[in-house]
Amino acid sequence: MSLRRSGGAPGAGAARGRTGRAPGRKGRPPLTGPQRFLLGGSFLITLGSFAVLPYMSVLLHQRLGLGLGTVGFVLAVASLIQFAGGVVAGPVTGRIGLRRAMLLALGLRTAGFAAFVPGLTSPVLAIGALLLVSAGAALYLPANKAYLVEGASEARRPRLLSASGSAFNAGMALGPPAAAPLVMGSPGVLFSCVTVLFALVGAGHALLPAGAADRPPDGPSAAPTAGRAPEAGAPRPGPSPFVVTVLSVYAFMFFQHYLALYAVPRTSAAFYGAVLTGYAALLVVAQPLLAERVAALSYPAALRWGFGAMAAGMAVIGAGGHAGIAAGGALLCLGEIVLFLKNDLEALARSSAAPASVFGRQRLAAGIGAFASGVVGGQLYGAAESAGSARAFWAAVCLQCLLLPVFLLRRRPARDPEGSRAGAG
Repeated sequence: MSLRRSGGAPGAGAARGRTGRAPGRKGRPPLTGPQRFLLGGSFLITLGSFAVLPYMSVLLHQRLGLGLGTVGFVLAVASLIQFAGGVVAGPVTGRIGLRRAMLLALGLRTAGFAAFVPGLTSPVLAIGALLLVSAGAALYLPANKAYLVEGASEARRPRLLSASGSAFNAGMALGPPAAAPLVMGSPGVLFSCVTVLFALVGAGHALLPAGAADRPPDGPSAAPTAGRAPEAGAPRPGPSPFVVTVLSVYAFMFFQHYLALYAVPRTSAAFYGAVLTGYAALLVVAQPLLAERVAALSYPAALRWGFGAMAAGMAVIGAGGHAGIAAGGALLCLGEIVLFLKNDLEALARSSAAPASVFGRQRLAAGIGAFASGVVGGQLYGAAESAGSARAFWAAVCLQCLLLPVFLLRRRPARDPEGSRAGAG
């Protein structure tokens, strides 16, 4: 019940700050109770998800006996649902509200993880459970971010979104090692624990107060302003955040997909694991610290800094060795922080659509970028290995990262599609 008493709508903390009450350190209003709960819930949700999902290919192939081709197809469909399905978040939240959308999403994911328990002996049930979990993820993340920033000024959004990203990344980092002792020996216990965790988090969401998007408008002018800063939809320089997000994820996923192939033979699996752990820890700590600096950058400057850091990281990784791979990972982390956060902030600021719709489209853009990177990267890495120089792969990716901001910033600025689509609705 404490969530209901802690401050009403999610943006209530901003209103208290403007009226002179306890604004918090450096004049910033403190997080409200619902915002703190969502951040804690984001960590627990990702912890539970990543205790299971990274091992899905092993479970489907080794335990259930599915062929690798079938496993690949199932995982591709699940990824497509998880990313592209984000575009339904806007219409769903517009009809049922943000809190109900999060509850529906968590209900789907809880049912999915519960179905894995009998699904450990049935490929059909296991695949159906995975698709349920993916559908819930597609709906939850846009609604979660929209509820978090609802009613917040544009100046407060960087802090909220960076804290959300840190919570999600902390769960991603801790989930796989937490599940390792159970995933092969006692997967039924693991899925049961994750099911209980999601049920408890979902029950907590039921105590969240209704936000502005959950309540019917009082008049014709109420709906357009709910959950958005006054600046939304204003003309801003630079390319479309949707396009930039596609290309940012496209460039980043070369690192995500192919570092293991490159690093493990040249160092060790233990060192590769340490790099990933250090990467996640750096992301969790650095993203909130850099959020306001990133928000203060112009969009063209953010593209130059972000893609520049990625290019430098790819080049250093290609130099090889323990130090090069570790330093390259740190530079890639900086590029991720700048580009991913700035893209979300820019998409919100430009669009006149509801935040859930904006975040849903950003998820779709990320899915397109990840898909393109997987297709291109496999061919590119294979060609580099055939030529006897895997380092050529990182040189080619570095060159792409250098050229992408040049391509993006030379394009004639056009009206952002997010705003135009929303205006048509």
